Amino acid sequence: MLRQIKPRNARSKRALDKKAPQTHENAKTTLFLRGSTCSEVVQLALTDLHSLKRPLALRFTKKNPIHPFEDATSLEFFSQKNDASLLVFGSHSKKRPHCLTLVRCFDGRVLDMLELYMQPDSFRTLVQFKNQKCAVGLKPLLLFSGTPFESPTTTAYTLAKSLFLDLFRGQEAQSVDVEGLQYMISICAGEEVEGRQSPLIHLRVYLIRTKKSGQRLPRVEVEEMGPRMDFRVGRVREAEESIMKEALKKAKGLEPRPKKNVETDIVGDKMGRIHLGRQDLGTLQTRKMKGLKRGRDVDTDLIGDEDDLTVVDDSGEGGGTKKARKE
Repeated sequence: MLRQIKPRNARSKRALDKKAPQTHENAKTTLFLRGSTCSEVVQLALTDLHSLKRPLALRFTKKNPIHPFEDATSLEFFSQKNDASLLVFGSHSKKRPHCLTLVRCFDGRVLDMLELYMQPDSFRTLVQFKNQKCAVGLKPLLLFSGTPFESPTTTAYTLAKSLFLDLFRGQEAQSVDVEGLQYMISICAGEEVEGRQSPLIHLRVYLIRTKKSGQRLPRVEVEEMGPRMDFRVGRVREAEESIMKEALKKAKGLEPRPKKNVETDIVGDKMGRIHLGRQDLGTLQTRKMKGLKRGRDVDTDLIGDEDDLTVVDDSGEGGGTKKARKE
């Protein structure tokens, strides 16, 4: 851990205030590191991930004898020194080949970690796809498909989803221009079956192309841009409950004050409740209907005793109407 530094001048004070906790935090910077032994596949993967993460990314190419799950002190030092809350550490060994370790920090301390073992046979770099690439600094569309990512309990796959969201989130924005949605990152996982090996995590990156469709909405097509990576889940270090509770705290005043008597139902419709005073129903004006009025020249007592029926002659021969008496 770094020692607490007291500012000696205004410049150093501004630098410390910039790193201090703020009401609206800046976007998370990712630091890419390599271990003392690192395979070519892992180095190429670090290069491609760094390209997707720019400009919120730093990369160190020197060898670092670090073992994250045994001693994370060096990672905490790098996190504080470079103001990076996310780290991607690449290493390679006989026991854990082609390993990428995703590390998330809070307040200069390691919050949680996840190991992902790359599959070198299916790996394709960004350069191997000979097509147009997306611009730097754009926000991607993130797609997670697979039931392992939707587990209600904390698993390696839910942790991987959370880490990938933080890794590719970028700058927070209230709205995004449609023209800025140029690429999509798809992360998929198969079904978990008891007695079998855990399913792979497939990471694919696609370009989004819009073409004329002859209608109001354009036709959307996707084209793989690279990189292409497949991971197998390794070791997991979950966050401590006390540290996670502290990390999820929000500053006062960020959340809007709840409005009284206004609720939102499951569908999303806003419903309001209005309180009125006690009504006097005696002065209530009811609507009068003409059909219910009593006629002046009709004797109601004789209506029920009428026995004559009127028969209409439709033959058209000299006739009018005939009356028949009911017997």
